[in-house]
Amino acid sequence: MAESEENSLSGRFLRYARVGSSMAGLGARMAGERYLGFRVDRGKAAIELKDALGGLKGPLMKVAQMLATIPEALPKEYADELRHLQTNAPPMGWPFVKRRMATELGPGWQKRFKTFEHEAAAAASLGQVHKAVGFDDRLLACKLQYPDMQSAVEADLNQLKMIFGILERYDMAISTRQIHAEISARLREELDYALEAKHCALYHEMLAGEPGVHVPEIVPELSTKRLLTATWLEGRPIMSFLEDSIERRNTLAMNMFRAWYVPLYFYGVIHGDPHLGNYSVRPDDTMNLLDFGCVRVFPPSFVRGVIDLYRALQTDDRDAAVHAYETWGFRNMTRELVDVLNMWASFLYGPILDDATRRIGEADHGVYGRETAEKVHKELRRVGGVEVPREFVFMDRAALGLGSVFIHLKAEINWYRLFNELIEDFDEAVLAERQREMLGRFGVPLPPSPHDGSNLVSLTGAPPPRTNGNGNDEQAERR
Repeated sequence: MAESEENSLSGRFLRYARVGSSMAGLGARMAGERYLGFRVDRGKAAIELKDALGGLKGPLMKVAQMLATIPEALPKEYADELRHLQTNAPPMGWPFVKRRMATELGPGWQKRFKTFEHEAAAAASLGQVHKAVGFDDRLLACKLQYPDMQSAVEADLNQLKMIFGILERYDMAISTRQIHAEISARLREELDYALEAKHCALYHEMLAGEPGVHVPEIVPELSTKRLLTATWLEGRPIMSFLEDSIERRNTLAMNMFRAWYVPLYFYGVIHGDPHLGNYSVRPDDTMNLLDFGCVRVFPPSFVRGVIDLYRALQTDDRDAAVHAYETWGFRNMTRELVDVLNMWASFLYGPILDDATRRIGEADHGVYGRETAEKVHKELRRVGGVEVPREFVFMDRAALGLGSVFIHLKAEINWYRLFNELIEDFDEAVLAERQREMLGRFGVPLPPSPHDGSNLVSLTGAPPPRTNGNGNDEQAERR
């Protein structure tokens, strides 16, 4: 089979030209509204954005769906439309797969498997998965990256920057510079299957003591930087359990809770992609955790700040809350700003502040946290804006993504007790040593310093505080 349009240089040029022309028209209309007073229908503009991306498979589609699940990333109308996009890409045909596999494992690659299914079991934005059987009779999942993905990712990230620029001309509520930087870093990491293999091995060890969670085992001799082979884990989609008993749904929710948050509070690591396809359920109601391309490692001080802020909200201690925010890298903390930040924090922490069996809440407009985020953005604009650590992009995404699943499950759990059991013996120094040992064992890089200035992202579009000749913050002096 010839290389598909999506994977060819000329095809990629044509699809980017198509998106570019659509974006240019949308940008002109938005500029007309801002500078000439023309009225633009936001909902219609969002549909145009979705339609411009609708035929574009690959990294940009993945980014579009990713953005739709991050409340602070896009205005509601755009997020609502982008949620309808599908990430499934047309799979590569068998002749092409054979050539790709030969590139990764050599011309005699088929002799290294007992069987290898010709049809893809799953196809997504960056690659596709084939089911196979090894000579030890283990079922295997072989994830094969589409060709020339590195150049496609870089081109798509440039397209994303253009889209963000257009949105900012129309809606100055959000600065997207660091959101783009964070998404870019994670997406580039997803291309490195050797790094993903390390992440998978790391998770296998971190969750070894969790009987309710299973992680695939990597088969290193059948893996390369663009081919990842791991054991195949059978399971059913979690959304097929929505009508089961409350006991079963609670068990699934608790297993998911442990799968995500044991690594965070014990090792400072989080699975950053709570996509429904990244976990499945076994007949005994235990959870399979899959796909480790998007993993975020946090400095130990960041994790301590999460717990410090929780304690501050429990006791209504403003000074303790300020200390927690400053631990993360917030600066120029005014009383009004602390109040607004606490509004968002109270929403995120709400389920674990109440010592009672309860549901999480509801997902407004299909995205958990969307309406609260809009209220917070409005208030942040009023008080002059704020920059928050870049880690929040995927921290929020993971927390809100899980919250949405718990809402669908209608799980009724005492989240307060579940959380407090996790943090009961928390010690930052112990976490730091445990993290250093565990990451070093699997060759995963340690996180950068939290205060190097590169990890800040603005929620409101306000630029970083400017300083006068004396090094003092101009905004703070005016206040």
